[in-house]
Amino acid sequence: MLGRRLAVARGEAPADLVIKNARLVNVLSGEIHEADVTVAEGVFVGFAGGEARQVIDADGAYLCPGFIDGHIHIESTLLSPPVFARAVAPHGTCAVISDPHEIANVLGLPGIEYMLACSQDLPVTCYFMAPSCVPATNMATSGARLGAMDVAALLARHPERILGLAEVMNFPGVVAGDETMLRKLLAAKGRVIDGHAPGLTGRALDAYATAGPQSDHECTEFDEAREKLRRGLTIMIRQGSTEKNLDTLIDLVTADNWSQFSLVSDDRDPTDLSREGHMNALVRQAVARGVPPVRAVAMASLNTARYFGLRRRGAVAPGYRADAVLVEDLTSFAIREVVLDGKRLADWEFADRSCLTPPRAMRVGGEVSEARLSVPAASPRMRVIGVIPGQIVTDPLEMAPTVRDGLAVADAGRDLAKLAVIERHKATGNLALGFVKGLGLKNGAIAGTVAHDAHNLIVAGTNDADMVLAARTLMISGGGFAVASGGQVLAQLRLPVAGLMSDAPLEVILDGLSKLDAAFRQVADLPAEVEAHPFMTMSFLSLEVIPSLKLTDKGLVDVTAFAPVPLFIV
Repeated sequence: MLGRRLAVARGEAPADLVIKNARLVNVLSGEIHEADVTVAEGVFVGFAGGEARQVIDADGAYLCPGFIDGHIHIESTLLSPPVFARAVAPHGTCAVISDPHEIANVLGLPGIEYMLACSQDLPVTCYFMAPSCVPATNMATSGARLGAMDVAALLARHPERILGLAEVMNFPGVVAGDETMLRKLLAAKGRVIDGHAPGLTGRALDAYATAGPQSDHECTEFDEAREKLRRGLTIMIRQGSTEKNLDTLIDLVTADNWSQFSLVSDDRDPTDLSREGHMNALVRQAVARGVPPVRAVAMASLNTARYFGLRRRGAVAPGYRADAVLVEDLTSFAIREVVLDGKRLADWEFADRSCLTPPRAMRVGGEVSEARLSVPAASPRMRVIGVIPGQIVTDPLEMAPTVRDGLAVADAGRDLAKLAVIERHKATGNLALGFVKGLGLKNGAIAGTVAHDAHNLIVAGTNDADMVLAARTLMISGGGFAVASGGQVLAQLRLPVAGLMSDAPLEVILDGLSKLDAAFRQVADLPAEVEAHPFMTMSFLSLEVIPSLKLTDKGLVDVTAFAPVPLFIV
């Protein structure tokens, strides 16, 4: 194999593919230059062109390396790995590094093995990181628990596909020297360790970086990102469907430090994926904000490959894996052609895989009834989760409850919905209640089994009857999303794979999401021109490692204090 590649490089044998008349976006030299790029057996072997079995005439189009997403949760796209790969490949994505802690929090090691099996040998390479926080904390009930020995076993069993330790979310534990967290960090010694430390500064940040995390994708403020950059962390600028940090952080990227940045999506709604694209959309947005095109492309390819130690990936150069994207221009990044592992995308087959579907994950203990959703008004002030548009951090609000017959109730006139989180893994019977402001509900209820990170059943509504109906609908179906109003289920999307994903084609998921969106607009006060991600927004209201106030199955959590707090303020 190497001998033939060398023969092609020397011009003594025909290439498999030549991309001629290209303007190469060279992320290694930092320039754009003309080239006839030669490919043999899945590898770039030169810029001299020549005889080839297949020729693509770029006709002056720009040739970029294939894009790499350095931090994504495939589960959040609602798509199984093969369907996900088929969806992102046309957008120029050649590889992703996924943290499977969503399915791990539901099913444990079998869930991770499912993700590995279903993504094996796809044209889009699916790498993974070993989850560090299953569960994320002890303030929620998840379906599994992974310890340091599990992390070590995963890294040893899949050294080529599991690259290191995934986002270390329990940053207070790390800073405090918690033995459980330190053992996990030591289990990944010598491998890549991803960070996750929203708002962490000063000496606590020093301690966190000393412990081993090498990156952070949770920066929401410019000064926060700069402080972490100064500590040597790679800054992953996140631009997902609900977590939009690019505009705030992009001006930190300069000619002197750009190699310390990567673009990542983290969580990507399948509708956005289909309509806007994947990493190509992030590159386009970075360029629109003034980042030079070569630099923006490198932040979605070479920088990420180097951070994760992916040798000979992330660039178009001899000896590198032949992943490339032809784009019409360097502003729209409209894609003309995609090459993966030396083959045109049109020549790849994304055959359905007969992977074993994980077992149903829906074990709710006790009856979910209107009586259990009642909230006696215990004081004139209560804590309320405040939604911040475009962010997964929340405001810790204090509001007067709306009281009816001695009970605190939802109040659509104040955009105040009741929130319930119901444990669904171990039949504990846990059910916690709170209130949220900013979802826009005017009637009815919405429910979902995607609720980071424990992924319990979460329901928000304006009345208890519809909340019960929405929750019971998902309990029967095995998981997914539902909208209910007036005693009727207006729409639902089934997610049979751990209550997180579907193995149906993208088109089926998009149709289901479209119906959910239409149903949500019936029950919400939302202008027609405004995009909504209600289920993704709701899914983060239970994530007890993201400030400031969240609700788990065990109750309200003050994330800043990293401690439970009561609903009512006495």
